[in-house]
This record gives sequence, structure tokens and C-alpha cells, in this order.
Amino acid sequence: MLAIVCPGQGSQTPGFLSSWTELDGVTDRLAAWSEAAGVDLTAHGTVSDEQTIKDTAVAQPLIVAAGLLSAHALGVQDLPAGGWMAAGHSVGEITAAALAGVLTHEQSLEFVRIRATGMAEAAGATPTGMSAVLGGDPDEVTARLEELGLVPANANGGGQTVAAGSLEALATLAEEPPAKARVIGLKVAGAFHTPYMESAVPALRDYAAGLQPQDPTVTLLSNRDGQTVTDGSEVVERLIDQVTCPVRWDLCMESLGAAGVTGILELLPGGTLTGLAKRALKGTPTLAVKSPDDLEKARAFITEHATPVAD
Repeated sequence: MLAIVCPGQGSQTPGFLSSWTELDGVTDRLAAWSEAAGVDLTAHGTVSDEQTIKDTAVAQPLIVAAGLLSAHALGVQDLPAGGWMAAGHSVGEITAAALAGVLTHEQSLEFVRIRATGMAEAAGATPTGMSAVLGGDPDEVTARLEELGLVPANANGGGQTVAAGSLEALATLAEEPPAKARVIGLKVAGAFHTPYMESAVPALRDYAAGLQPQDPTVTLLSNRDGQTVTDGSEVVERLIDQVTCPVRWDLCMESLGAAGVTGILELLPGGTLTGLAKRALKGTPTLAVKSPDDLEKARAFITEHATPVAD
């Protein structure tokens, strides 16, 4: 069984789409998607600097577009339903929903544009951020976050929790981490997946009211609890709730393990989720798509791990 996973914000790097624009049709595709995304995807993926693509309003559409771009190059849209499953981390869950047929590519980019704009405005209203806490006793980590008024916004598994909240509290956490833990600041502009983002929700609900989402055509896991969601409207509702609720990627990985997944393919910009899988799902083969040079290996990986579907 193949799992295709889609990374979230913070996985972008300057110029990471440059080599992709050399492929046939990519520039035209990015130009068309830029209108729905509300940002110049080609410019931000090729020449924009690190500070520019850290901006939430830029980063989120860029990451979703990158995932869809690599999926298209791999022919994911032509894989038979039932031969693979999908999941996405944070904003990557929108990418996964598009791959599963819940939203069209254009709808997913419109959705992420509204999400990103609202979350950027919420982040601008109150200076907040996020930091990864690596290692340490889980109970001690939780207690320390509570002590500082921080929220465990992402439970990523593999000994990683992402704390979110005020910059002052995050600075204190870095200076005085839990025993046997280290703290790394993340390249995000706000305390995502916490009540700090509540003001971003109404516009998403207004947009979702005009959608007619389709039910997923493949097994699609939810960040809320790692469970399979089979109703398209519920997928969209969970995407909205995710803005202010924790991401339980640890539970998604537990579900991948329980499903007997034999290979995990991470779409562009890959690396983060396969890194987590190597720690939490030891022995499960992984492959991260980072450049067009990875496409041949990724196609072979798909062929090897996707479950054959009987006629």
C-alpha cells in the first residue's frame, strides 16, 4: 500500500521551483494557478527571497501549488482509486484533499488563498510564532508548555511537538527547555492551529458555503484524529476547523502503520514528513520529491508500492 503525503508550511526554500519551470507546461500551469492563488507562484517559487516566501500569504499557496505540480508530473491523477491513500500536514491537507478529488485544483488554491490571507492578518494582529520541541519526556514537555501558556499546536510524532503562542513565551521555552529536549524556532509567522487564528475562520466558512465538494476517491486521513474521512463536506469542515485546532500528525502516522503502508512518498517540497516517518515508522521505505531529478525514482516507487487494483 502506497501513502502519498503532502508537506506543510516551513518546508519551502528560496528558488525551489526553479528547476521545475524547465519542464513542459509548468510555467503555463503556474500562471493559471496564480490567478486562483492570488500570488505570483512562478516568481515566488524561483526568485523571491527567504523572508518573502516566509510570509503566510505567500507560503501557503506556494506549498499547495508545489505539491499539486509534483503530483501532476508523477501522474498521480491517473492512479487507480483503491491503490493508494493520501494525507497532508497542516496546509498540506488541502493538497491531499485535491489529490483525493474532494476539491478541484482551482478550488484548493482559492481555499488556501483565503486561509492564508486570513491567517496572515490574524498573525499580524498579535505577534506570535511556533517552535519545534525535540525529545524530552512527553509529560514534561506538555507541563512546560502549559506553564508558559503555550499550545501544543502540532503533535508530529517521532518525539516532536510544535509549541505555539507568544514570542516571549517561546523565547523563554528556548532558554529554559524541558529536560533532555531542544527547541528550534520555525519559519512561520504566527501561532497556527490555535485560537489566535479564530479571525481567519469566517471567510473560509463563507467560501465553503458555495462549494459542492466531492467525496474522496481514495482513503484520506484527517489531521484532527488520524482517521479516514469519507464525506467530502466533512473534509472541508475539518479543513476549516484545522485553522484553530491542533494537527495530530502522530495519529495520521499511526493510521498509516495500521493500514499496512509499505511505502511513503512525500510530494514537493519533500523531506520533512519522510524525516518524521523514519523515526515513527521505522523500516517503512520513504521517498521525498525535491527536484525533477527525483521523478524517475518516484515513479518506480509508486509502481512498487501502489496496490494493484483488479479489473
